[in-house]
Amino acid sequence: MAYPTNRASRTPHPPKPRVNLESEEQSTLFTWAFYMTVQIPALRRLFHIPNGGSRNKAEAAHLKAQGVKKGVPDIFLPRACGKWHGLFIELKRTEGGSLSKDQKEWIDDLNDAGYKAVVCKGWEEAKNVILEYLNQ
Repeated sequence: MAYPTNRASRTPHPPKPRVNLESEEQSTLFTWAFYMTVQIPALRRLFHIPNGGSRNKAEAAHLKAQGVKKGVPDIFLPRACGKWHGLFIELKRTEGGSLSKDQKEWIDDLNDAGYKAVVCKGWEEAKNVILEYLNQ
């Protein structure tokens, strides 16, 4: 079989590596924290604040009435370390993902109030921030 000669030859490009979803990064972080609680008991108190995700209008209104706020960071470690009252983490994918105006305001306000509030790209960065925070 002859291949068409009127087309320019193209070199196939390798597919881009898949970037984990934010939820996958977060699940990996909490799996790591679970296994590390023997060595670092403070990690037992690390928890997720389920403010994100898509919801229907009725459920969103119900949660808003209960106090859910836009922009609250994803993760909280309620342990005072150094000069901080606790650690908040807004977790993003390793590539892509940007902060909303509400998220920026919460992070600034929390830092002003004596908490450490940071944005981490991926679970490994979050893990390193947690370890650094606890080792103050």
